[in-house]
Amino acid sequence: MVKMARMAGSDELNHIQNSLAGDTEAYAALVKQHQKMVHAVAFRMTGSLADAEDLTQETFLRAFRQLDSFRGEAKFSTWLCKITMNLSLNWRARENRRGDVHAKWAENAISENDSRDQFPDELSRRVQNALNKLPAKQRAAIVLTVYENRSHAEAAKLLNCTEATISWRVFAARQKLKRWLQPILHEQL
Repeated sequence: MVKMARMAGSDELNHIQNSLAGDTEAYAALVKQHQKMVHAVAFRMTGSLADAEDLTQETFLRAFRQLDSFRGEAKFSTWLCKITMNLSLNWRARENRRGDVHAKWAENAISENDSRDQFPDELSRRVQNALNKLPAKQRAAIVLTVYENRSHAEAAKLLNCTEATISWRVFAARQKLKRWLQPILHEQL
């Protein structure tokens, strides 16, 4: 528990310890503290509010079941982010297996009003669409380093790869995004 005390704040540490003792209100406080971050990561990985909400709920359920495995070697938020990333990557793999039929159904299921709620403007919608076209591991690297402001070292640890791999994924993703978004940039000028 000494390491955990160094990595987690005293309130957070108390919430973790109380949660382990069965205090559901303590766990609810942890959820409230980290819910926005988990949801943001899940949304950037899926591009869908509904799927992000499902993954957020699944993240906190998995974290609760595995709370006794949290050792405090990293921040609690980093541990949650890793769970979110793993669930998101698994979600993406399942989605890819479902193929084009499911993708077409999902596109048709989103109404014009829902689209406006998810994306405040056309540019944001197009950027998210480009992000969704990236391979899952490149998207994960971009979400962690750009949207979550994580270092390449943190992203590498979360994704179980080397910093060089993260750097390459970010580079490759940025090249693709630049190419895909170039027409949009010219429209904005």
